[in-house]
Amino acid sequence: MSSEADLHRELARLLDFGPFYSANLDALWDRLSTDVERPVHLLWTESGTSRAAMGPQSFERVERILQETVEQDAAWKLKERFTYELA
Repeated sequence: MSSEADLHRELARLLDFGPFYSANLDALWDRLSTDVERPVHLLWTESGTSRAAMGPQSFERVERILQETVEQDAAWKLKERFTYELA
């Protein structure tokens, strides 16, 4: 993925966010934190290439949302959780 828009498009497709997904970071948090059925493991292949293409600031904002989703699931002691891996 070479842009934040690419990321939103791909996650919306893979996780079936539906036609009303706003494709922004607030909407991503809303979907990941409450709407996506668990368990989910997101494997972001070639994440270093994505970081370079998206720019570190944009990439880190997205990664922060992914990490906050992981932390929320742990805090809620969910049996089935959201996880992610950068490869």
